[in-house]
Amino acid sequence: MRRGVPAVAIACFALLLAAGCGSSSSSSSSTTAATSSTPSSGGLKANTTPKYAAPAASAPVQSGTVQIAYRNIAINPDTLRVRVGSTIKWTNFDSVEHNVTSQGGAGGSYKFASKLFGENGTFEIKVNKPGVIHYLCTIHPASMNGTIEVVK
Repeated sequence: MRRGVPAVAIACFALLLAAGCGSSSSSSSSTTAATSSTPSSGGLKANTTPKYAAPAASAPVQSGTVQIAYRNIAINPDTLRVRVGSTIKWTNFDSVEHNVTSQGGAGGSYKFASKLFGENGTFEIKVNKPGVIHYLCTIHPASMNGTIEVVK
């Protein structure tokens, strides 16, 4: 009979459990991505469901041309308040392509979809009525989604 085999098996099992545990999180954005198991791949897959944050009621109302940066597969700022008549301008600072697609919002008053745009590319819209705009990059929806509140 071999001695030590159960101890080796227990040690290997403990290492496997430890290797499968752990987490990481980012507090730099109000959006998060979860993971779930998928039967087809047998592994973990990123959740691509966007989670839209709302601008704080105390957030300043911006006007004129309001800049939104796509940088590090994230949006900055991801929530903002703007005055009717403002122009929203998205600029891609990443080396990968992104897009901007509206997802309705209050009353679905804003509907738009950009083409893909690469590094230093831009997309802009002029907002002409009050409402809430939820938007995302359809390539990276879990980490790149935002909300714009348009006020009078």
